[in-house]
Amino acid sequence: MKKVQMLYKTLYTFCLIGLLAACTPQATATTAPATNTRAEASDTSEPATSDSTTEAPTEAPITLSLLGAANENDAMMIEALTNAYMELHPNVTFEIEVAAAGGTEVDNLVKTRLATGEMNDIFYYNSGSLLQALHPVESLVDFSREPFVDNIAESFLPAVSQDGGIFGVPVGFASAGGVLYNKKVYEQLELSVPKTWDEFAANNNKLKEAGIPPVLQTYGDSWTAQLFVLADNYNVTQAYPDFAEDYTNNEAKYAAIPEAMAGFTHLQEGFTNDWWQKDYATTTFEQGLEMLADGQVAQYPMLTQVMPTVATNWPDKVNDIGFFAQPGTDATKNGATLWMPLAFYVPQTSSHIDEAKDFLAFVASTDGTDAISAVVTPAGPYLIKGAKLPDTVLPFVNDLNGYIDSGNAYPALEFLSPIKGPNLEQFCVAVGSGQMTAEEAAEAYDKDVEKQAQQLGLPGW
Repeated sequence: MKKVQMLYKTLYTFCLIGLLAACTPQATATTAPATNTRAEASDTSEPATSDSTTEAPTEAPITLSLLGAANENDAMMIEALTNAYMELHPNVTFEIEVAAAGGTEVDNLVKTRLATGEMNDIFYYNSGSLLQALHPVESLVDFSREPFVDNIAESFLPAVSQDGGIFGVPVGFASAGGVLYNKKVYEQLELSVPKTWDEFAANNNKLKEAGIPPVLQTYGDSWTAQLFVLADNYNVTQAYPDFAEDYTNNEAKYAAIPEAMAGFTHLQEGFTNDWWQKDYATTTFEQGLEMLADGQVAQYPMLTQVMPTVATNWPDKVNDIGFFAQPGTDATKNGATLWMPLAFYVPQTSSHIDEAKDFLAFVASTDGTDAISAVVTPAGPYLIKGAKLPDTVLPFVNDLNGYIDSGNAYPALEFLSPIKGPNLEQFCVAVGSGQMTAEEAAEAYDKDVEKQAQQLGLPGW
């Protein structure tokens, strides 16, 4: 797969600023049952305003049902978009249904409603591999012929595409996976941001000598153990440009390709060299963030999207946290792995497809991104062409923007391939705690993905 140049803008943190004009029609909210439930850098071009929309819908009163999100920041973005749209279209009202739970429960809710024809007119859901499992060609409205698709950054489109169709519009902003680090600790020891893994290891040795745990691991929340593997996709792609395609076609395996297995090898190296802090096996994600903010540890392999939590809980220390991409083997090819935002989708069973398309055209415009920025400070680059970001940027945003502006960024594997095994986090914990070798984990993960690939009906499996 050829490298896509990522022409994103800057990365920001969420701030809770309030909601749009109270004088606009208010979207009503209900709660989805807890049973069977799981609810950018923009390309440089002319701003994509809401003029580039679908054919204007009827002016008769319309109520659009929207399955939203329980997450507060996501809910604020959705409400900002619906309120702004209703201000422009007073005949439209939104009924926003909030999924009562997360994780697999939202997955099950979405799959059940699509299968029974009971899905809302619009729903908010993951892009990438989880979308592929919905069989969008059979269940969702294809936007590939809609003019507003031209407003969406091309780098996002593979994450919402299947068999030539385009099925989603991005909501919000992208983030990156790599290493968050405490800048005060780095300054104290006169360390430089590493561009190769050898430089990273050398920094870790100096940190150990100074009595500071070099790398934070938080296996009390096992999902956090995956970052050394997942955030390495930029480096994997530099060494093996067609890895995502070959992996999807069952022509490439983690255990057979050293560059692909490197993430597991890094976990083994960290455990062997005693890079982790004491009690890494039980430390939770939020406890770890506090340790990083306080300078009790130096570095945390993590997604930048967690920075809003730092800004909210430790606002006086958020400026002390920086970001660098997970280092590879070549300093001249140093770059970051990106995570794409969730998106809005329209089921084929909706009785208001034209009206839903018009709303999505608004979302895919600078008017839409401006509506979001009015209530939430962006925590990443928008994926709408011409989108402008506010000046209230935290320092880590500029760190990420350096990779984006230079074109040294590439999507995570889960946005390029529909395959992601369900047990990756368990294998990563096992390697990071010395229970498995990197080779054993890579082989186990290769087997783990087989069932999912077969369920998806992918050729070659």
